[in-house]
Amino acid sequence: MTFFTNVCHYFLGRYLFAFAYGSSVFNQKNNTKADRMVDFIFAVDDPQAWHEANIAKNPRHYSFLKYLGSGTVASCQKDYGAKVYFNTLIPVENGTIKYGVISTAALLSDLLDWDTLYVAGRLHKPCRVLLPPANDDLQTAMKLNLQSALHTALLLLPSHFTERELYTKITSLSYTGDFRMWVGEDKNKVANIVDGQVAEFCELYAPARESLSEYMEVVEGAGRQDVSPAARLYHLTMLPRELQVCLARRWNRDGRHRDVEDVLRAAACDIYSSGVIVRGLGDIVRMRNIAQSVKGVLTAGVVKSVRYSARKLVKMFRSMWR
Repeated sequence: MTFFTNVCHYFLGRYLFAFAYGSSVFNQKNNTKADRMVDFIFAVDDPQAWHEANIAKNPRHYSFLKYLGSGTVASCQKDYGAKVYFNTLIPVENGTIKYGVISTAALLSDLLDWDTLYVAGRLHKPCRVLLPPANDDLQTAMKLNLQSALHTALLLLPSHFTERELYTKITSLSYTGDFRMWVGEDKNKVANIVDGQVAEFCELYAPARESLSEYMEVVEGAGRQDVSPAARLYHLTMLPRELQVCLARRWNRDGRHRDVEDVLRAAACDIYSSGVIVRGLGDIVRMRNIAQSVKGVLTAGVVKSVRYSARKLVKMFRSMWR
């Protein structure tokens, strides 16, 4: 834990929330922590002020954008992609890190509404919290984000399922439609995450599962749920706003114009509606991730972008050769 807490001391700005995530933080099947880059996310109230202080202290972390000022850096963060600004391949102590900065407002919106499902999706999986949420709004939003993930996964699962299938479905949500799963990522990434962290997933989702005990249960690794139209309608009405909007947009491609409430009622009675939900998730993830990756070339610079992409490709090919 000393490494993680020491990393936070490299930065002068105030955080409202900070966490580390990924294969360098938790065990993943077929992956080791050695020589891996550690990923961090910092939530801050004033991104421009934070970047101004950080550019002054750590100018080498930034690409050429630093010469355009903290205002440009902050605008790049909030106006494009997933509203996260990443600095990557940063050497610290005996390791290498990548850290992302997101505004508290953007984080709240993503957790509650799944605007981008970028940081919200990372928080669907076990993370190492370095600084707990500094206010009640963030704490509540994090709980609702996990409940939303559980509602969504249940809509995509049959009446009977295993605990592993539940966590696999939850983990896959934020990768749906992500082009990086085709180029640059380990094809077994989702399975590796779940198989290496079953106990952590169980602990993370225990409160959310308890809150839905009327609709589902998991006993000794075996799960079952109520799949009646009434239960499905309940899950659908509890989905984040952006996913509901995407679902309605997809449902209305037949030329009819039904509002979200009508679409949710229709989807609850349609046994094939899970496919539309998956495509709705893809609509959220796809364009945001493409835009975020393009933004990464600017924020990291060409040289670092090539090095980072090369590391990803090596990791992908290694997984294929196992």
